[in-house]
Amino acid sequence: MQSHTVKTLNIVGGGSAGWMAAIYLNRYFNREAKNFQINVIESPDIGIIGVGEATVHSIRFFFGAMGLDEAELMAETNATIKSGIMFRNWMKPVAGKTHEYFHPFDQQQPGGSVDISSAWFVGERQSQERYDEGVSVNSHLIKWGHCPKGASSPNYQAVVPYGYHLDATLLARFLRRKAVEQGVRHIEATVTDAAVVSGKILSVETDQGSVAGDFFLDCTGFRGLLIDKLQKDNWESFTDVLPCDKAVAIQRELPPGEKPRSYTVATALSSGWAWQIDLINRQGSGYVYDSGRLSPQDAERELREFLGPESSVLKCTHLDMKVGCRRNTWVGNCAAIGLSGGFIEPLESTGLHMIHLGVSLLATHLAGDDGSDVLRDSYNEKMRGFYQDLKQFIVLHYCLSDRDDSDFWRSASATVEGCAWLKSKLPLWKRKICEYQDFAGSYASIFTDTNYRYVLYGMQHYPAPQFAMSESEVDGIFQRFSQLLGRAKSGTLDHSQFLQAVHAKRRG
Repeated sequence: MQSHTVKTLNIVGGGSAGWMAAIYLNRYFNREAKNFQINVIESPDIGIIGVGEATVHSIRFFFGAMGLDEAELMAETNATIKSGIMFRNWMKPVAGKTHEYFHPFDQQQPGGSVDISSAWFVGERQSQERYDEGVSVNSHLIKWGHCPKGASSPNYQAVVPYGYHLDATLLARFLRRKAVEQGVRHIEATVTDAAVVSGKILSVETDQGSVAGDFFLDCTGFRGLLIDKLQKDNWESFTDVLPCDKAVAIQRELPPGEKPRSYTVATALSSGWAWQIDLINRQGSGYVYDSGRLSPQDAERELREFLGPESSVLKCTHLDMKVGCRRNTWVGNCAAIGLSGGFIEPLESTGLHMIHLGVSLLATHLAGDDGSDVLRDSYNEKMRGFYQDLKQFIVLHYCLSDRDDSDFWRSASATVEGCAWLKSKLPLWKRKICEYQDFAGSYASIFTDTNYRYVLYGMQHYPAPQFAMSESEVDGIFQRFSQLLGRAKSGTLDHSQFLQAVHAKRRG
């Protein structure tokens, strides 16, 4: 990048968004020579405790590309392994048993003339196992109490893909330390205003003085402090199809005798759903709900009842959520990263993924920025498409529910009416297997046919393939899958043993 294009890049706001952006852009642009100074301007850290954060598996690629040691990262953030998400109570009970399915981070292809999903249906295996149990190694690892890592697994590699549960505040502190060590300047100050001339920010005003810059990143969360100064009426709300707009978060001690689980739990409640995320030292839990149907007091009461009276609560926090995205994420000389750019409710743990996606895409666009609209328009189109894509995937979880025990769930099936692409695909996927080609021309950034299958078939939206396979061919596919399971079991560690090893390294 030529030095005259961007001389100073100011990131306003720290947190996961600010420090992920700082460490990534510094490594991207200043690897061989310092092309510009990167400053992170954030209010003094007052020791806020994070509510816990779950990730998708691709975040490993970000951490690895940044040169971060995995064991150090996990130890510094009280992290555990995440193999996927267990969804509970999203449909009516069957024969008195709570409905559940697992959305893991892998789908196996043990070989054969058709893919394993088609074989699962042709073999009519739904009568003997859940779909995820028939095609995923991770689905079995969690039953065994294992994680995907083996005793000699390299950094960010394992038998099957995995993500993390981690403390978001500790992650920001860890990334801050690493970024500053690599040359990012940390300015502790509170931004109060921005000086805007001809649609561009010249400087930001802080309680410590003015800070000028050539390009600015807005990482100020839902406030959108900078991006709102540049363009009004720049927010597209998704609450017409995703009405959950508030959350109550409770941190509690892990229940007595329980070890941290290597998966997130998402349990449907009366007007939304509750998350449970196990760290090594505590559990983060919360209730994402529709404030039009439930008061904060009732939401907290319902969450506490769900967690049980024996819960040792450490902290309770009520949160407002702004669900939607910017129509234009990059305006003038400012781009919004993280919550200031958009937010999809945390059902599929996409928060850090969207930061990673936003900042990596920004880097490639900034590298060629010559002041024209071409790159800015391209970036805005892609980011808008990514958020729209995620919106439809989250709506999929709701619109297939058959629950009718509350107003919230009785209206859930209608949410698909606001998602034309998804609505057109659901009848198709009742007649044929969901496959990669169905997503041609879409903005899928992380969730494609594999992920859609877990939700579709977990919610019993089954196709009925009309072709024949011999019994021996079907059996052969699942025998090979069984062999994969055997190798995975012998090659992976008990999750608790792995966590003990990670922290032993830290102590050592």
